[in-house]
Amino acid sequence: MILPQLQDEIGQIVILVLTLTVARFIIKHFLASVVRRALRTHQFESMFAEQKREETLISIIGTALTILVWVISLVGLLTIFHVNIAGLLTGAGVVGVVVGLGAQNAIKDFVAGLFVLIENQYRIGDIVTLGDVSGVVEKITLRITKLRDLDGNIHIIPNGTVSVITNSTFEWSAVNMDISISYSSDIEIVKKVINSTSKKMASDPAWKDQIIEPLEFLRIDGFGDSAVIVKALGKVKPGRQWGVAGEFRARLKEAFSENNIEIPFPQRVIHQADKK
Repeated sequence: MILPQLQDEIGQIVILVLTLTVARFIIKHFLASVVRRALRTHQFESMFAEQKREETLISIIGTALTILVWVISLVGLLTIFHVNIAGLLTGAGVVGVVVGLGAQNAIKDFVAGLFVLIENQYRIGDIVTLGDVSGVVEKITLRITKLRDLDGNIHIIPNGTVSVITNSTFEWSAVNMDISISYSSDIEIVKKVINSTSKKMASDPAWKDQIIEPLEFLRIDGFGDSAVIVKALGKVKPGRQWGVAGEFRARLKEAFSENNIEIPFPQRVIHQADKK
């Protein structure tokens, strides 16, 4: 009698394993195509934005479904061996401990992750600041977000701990530049040089696809100890602000030199008292 029962349990385990394998295969090979087909009916500002959204949804939904499959498999395995799951949890006091301690934070993380997904707050590939940590989003799940900074460090951040999210690459980015010029500079000439340099760069085939609105002289933004600060502002494709700003600085330095516009540096005047 024991042997037939054992054979029956082994058969159920085999079926469970096969089901788990099929489920993981479906998630791995068909989830991406299903998500992409579903998003084709939505309008995005660019193909790049659509790709980011697809990768984010695939990552989050794939992780959630994988966890669900494993939980169902574990429950099924315990059921095959006639384990009283409810009694086990209640008797060990696991339900009270989990709900009272770990589950509260876990639920908070999952709810926050759900809003990240629904509201499209950030996506895989975006450059964001979560709290006091900045980096490129490498992975998003309903519980955590992984950021990689410029030093190559990976930061794992529970979604529920983030109160402020700054996305530097959503839809478009700005180049916000403060430029120092000497007090003797003619502001009208400076304005003309900045605008003409920016327009030339925007027409350059190597850069025109990255620039939405060329940088433009905006205003005098302040007076320093040895320089007048002027502000230039432009709009570029998401994530291109740093490269565009670096190239513009290099071109502007040459243009300033050609037009005799001085880029000042701190100076100190020392008065020496006459000795009698």
